Amino acid sequence: MFSAISLLIVSAVAIYVACTWFINAVEWLGSRLKMGSIAIGSVLAAVGTALPESVVTFVAVVLGDTPASKEVGVGAAMGGPLVLSTLAYATIGVVLALTSRSLISRPAGGRNVVGDQTWFLVIFALKVALGVLVFSWKPWLGWAFLVAYVVFVVLEVRQASCAGAHRSDELDRLRLQPSRSVPAGWAIGVQTAGTLAVIFVASQVFVAQLENLGPDLGLSPAVVALLFAPVATELPEILNAVIWVRQGKTELAMANIAGSMMIQATIPSALGIGFTPWHFDSSLLIAGTVTLAAVALLMLLGRLRRLTAGALLGGFGIYAGFLTAVLIVN
Repeated sequence: MFSAISLLIVSAVAIYVACTWFINAVEWLGSRLKMGSIAIGSVLAAVGTALPESVVTFVAVVLGDTPASKEVGVGAAMGGPLVLSTLAYATIGVVLALTSRSLISRPAGGRNVVGDQTWFLVIFALKVALGVLVFSWKPWLGWAFLVAYVVFVVLEVRQASCAGAHRSDELDRLRLQPSRSVPAGWAIGVQTAGTLAVIFVASQVFVAQLENLGPDLGLSPAVVALLFAPVATELPEILNAVIWVRQGKTELAMANIAGSMMIQATIPSALGIGFTPWHFDSSLLIAGTVTLAAVALLMLLGRLRRLTAGALLGGFGIYAGFLTAVLIVN
């Protein structure tokens, strides 16, 4: 067990470090493409921060050849949105409350989040419903989730285009060329490709160790993936939220989480539906129900203009309730 835990930690750290470099390159790419800040947060940065979870699902369900591997993939696909809708938003609440010294401070970008989460709520509800239904042509519905994400991206970019291009002087220097204020195009490409390769390899190691840990802990692979994989692979969103809110860019942090949730609701779901039976046990159903409840509450607070730092802190309580329920049924 010690070796499995050690490799799990090492691979999670490698995923996180590679993902931060990937995000750094993607933000410069967004600036080169003259994309607005919100589009960078909800589309380009979201692709980077949601990449570890998506790759974990891909490796588990497409390349994995055992039932345990398939379970890990499905658990990861369900656990990602759960962590984002609770712990990630709650983290924004903590940092916003500390920086503003008030629990009633309202996060910038709240209205945009409400709109994005409407998309998410509908797609995720369909995703959960498919987990309790059994029919022969279910795998073909995976394509519908991919199409839904493409439509979301197109609409998001169009909506954000009127905000103006993201200013390059607001970006951290490219990690590969720290001495240059404006990096070369080839450096952006090399950094992007290199970090993608590291994330892919580290994710394969991560999935393998999750499969090994399940029997040792007395938990099914899906439950292990639900409890451990998302917390590790969603660290980029959580830590980005801390950095952006402290810099006064709460809107970027909110957009990044909302955009990442859309990726989690579509791309990993498409893989899981296409390559596994996509049939949920009690733990997966609990995760789906809690996620839907957390997002519905977020939307309600947004529409009532009650979305504050204090309200976002409720995500910690919701996630604690999920952990308690899963441990009881297992």
